[in-house]
Amino acid sequence: MGSSKEAAATEEEVNPLTGSRFSRRYQRLLEKRKTLPLWAKKKAFLDTLAEHQVIVVAAPPGSGKSTLIPQFVIEGGYPTSSGKQIACVQPRRIVATALSHRVAEQMDVKVGEEVGYSVLFKDCSSSKTIVKYITDGVLLRETLSDQLLQNYEVIILDEVHLRTLATDILISYLRNLLSANSRPDLKLIIMCTQFEVKHFRDYFKVARVLKSIPSLHPVDITYEQDPVRDYVAKAIEIVEKILVSEPTGDILLFLTGLEEIETCCWKLGKVIADLGDKVGPVRVLPLHSTMFVNDQLKKVFKSAPPRTRKGGPAGRKVVVSTDIAESSLVIDGIIYVIDCGYMKQKVYNAQLCIETMLILPISRASAQRRAGCARRLGPGKCFRLYQEKFFTAFTPQVSPEILRANLASTLLLMKRLGIDDISHLDLMDPPPPETIARAIETLSCLGAFDGEGTLTKFGELMSEFPLDPQMSRMIVSSPQFHCSNEILSIAAMVSVPNCFLRPMEDQQAADESKRNFSHKNGDHLTLLNVYHAYELFSDDPSWCDKNYVNQAVLQSAVSVRSQLVSIMKKIKLELCSTDVDNCDYYDNIRKGLLAGYFMQVARLELWDCYTILKTHRVVNLHPSCCINSRPQWVIFNDFVMASHNFIRMITDVRVDWLMDVAPNYYTITTV
Repeated sequence: MGSSKEAAATEEEVNPLTGSRFSRRYQRLLEKRKTLPLWAKKKAFLDTLAEHQVIVVAAPPGSGKSTLIPQFVIEGGYPTSSGKQIACVQPRRIVATALSHRVAEQMDVKVGEEVGYSVLFKDCSSSKTIVKYITDGVLLRETLSDQLLQNYEVIILDEVHLRTLATDILISYLRNLLSANSRPDLKLIIMCTQFEVKHFRDYFKVARVLKSIPSLHPVDITYEQDPVRDYVAKAIEIVEKILVSEPTGDILLFLTGLEEIETCCWKLGKVIADLGDKVGPVRVLPLHSTMFVNDQLKKVFKSAPPRTRKGGPAGRKVVVSTDIAESSLVIDGIIYVIDCGYMKQKVYNAQLCIETMLILPISRASAQRRAGCARRLGPGKCFRLYQEKFFTAFTPQVSPEILRANLASTLLLMKRLGIDDISHLDLMDPPPPETIARAIETLSCLGAFDGEGTLTKFGELMSEFPLDPQMSRMIVSSPQFHCSNEILSIAAMVSVPNCFLRPMEDQQAADESKRNFSHKNGDHLTLLNVYHAYELFSDDPSWCDKNYVNQAVLQSAVSVRSQLVSIMKKIKLELCSTDVDNCDYYDNIRKGLLAGYFMQVARLELWDCYTILKTHRVVNLHPSCCINSRPQWVIFNDFVMASHNFIRMITDVRVDWLMDVAPNYYTITTV
């Protein structure tokens, strides 16, 4: 009898996935997981999963659904077939990557083995992988090679309430797949907050809803009595007040973007230094979607710093974040939340053919999710930097991205899948007809569609690249200008976050360093200079610091370029360059850039402003542009709405090239 108990105890201590004994860390994390509200629902979840093909799990942020549900699925005996996987789909790259690391820790396995992730241009998984965290865009592209998604036995769609374009397309695609009984063995789990559950239950008429999980702790919400003119300054004021007068607990501050976050972190550092011994040690940490899973990001999830002296004030951390902190990326220790009430949102104007980032008010559901971040550890406080009447005026839910996005990339992918009409997907929210028409027109101008809207051979090549159609066209056209190697390097640099660092305390030196890389013909060639320099000095660990460039970004660019080279070889496009000593070297690269971005051309007018050639919109060059002159003709990547309308990421081109590169788009009269 005693020996059988000992054998059972020994068996419990062995990880069935690896055959090794569980570590002490695993036991600590297990005890912590058991305190999460969702843990009590494990049996109910597994019973529901066994009986139903589609489940909607409605649970508040912090309940543990993004980490526990995949592990419950494994405990339920899935996947039942060798070689199959469980896909946990996330809208954001950084969330998918960070969650895979967290779940690997909880399961006592290595990232890339039993638990892996797959995001744009980076696949960290293997034949051992059982749970794969994957972005919605990457899974959507997998349908090109596997329309039935046979690799997966269970697909978990997380954060569906964010209503990203790729998630909406996936939801519709999977619904049609199940309705046609094409994958009777596939289980689909939809995870959202309690505010959106009815919408998804009604859309999946066969879906079973797992009963709502109770909220964690109460949260006290405070509104401003008067309108706030400068919410960054007000937020800093409230952080100082919390540090001095509120009980121990970490702080989460929501702002809209990278520049605001960097400015706020710098100012907070000065405020905290001035407070001196009035407060304990405080660690101020940024959090945004362009970060990488490195030591800087890991600090966000670590505990606050310890007291510096016995009996002194406790340490705290202040996380300054975009709306990404509303997501499954749970930050332990948060008791106080400061909500600015705004977020950045990408909006496409089909009439003007312009896509830009706008700062817009959040939704009421988003405000509730932000407040919910304060209740995970215990009773919390949320300071809203707006009046209560503004909260009631917010829209109930976030606007689905499909209603405000450029659909060119999506239509190209759908055509490749054999879906000629996007309306056949029976989407939850069909996009405006004008947006569809503009996307078809764009793809026709780029040569991806013929006059009848049929996918061309050129369009098939473009669809191989997981990039926007203009960049794909630029790459596919580059061999004819003998510059595909350089175009791939530029595409990689444009596809990663900004590589230039500009610390608040050292801006002049950073600007001088950037000027050393600047090319007279514009920003794309400046990025090419940085890439080439990094290739030369990548063995020098101090080179990036000395030149104020982000090493993690450049490493990512190298990885992206490697992936693009693989695609070029797969579809048999030539990798070539013009001799660097040839006088046509840079002209050929500029022509290659123009081949993709000929629809985004601006002309310098007599009054010293630029106008976008096709829409006649008056714009100017963004202050971040490297070019010192005022060239007559430029192409641009981005349109920015701020105090003025700006174009960003520009390159000088020549007017005679327009008719050579895009004779069907431009005539002598239009230029």
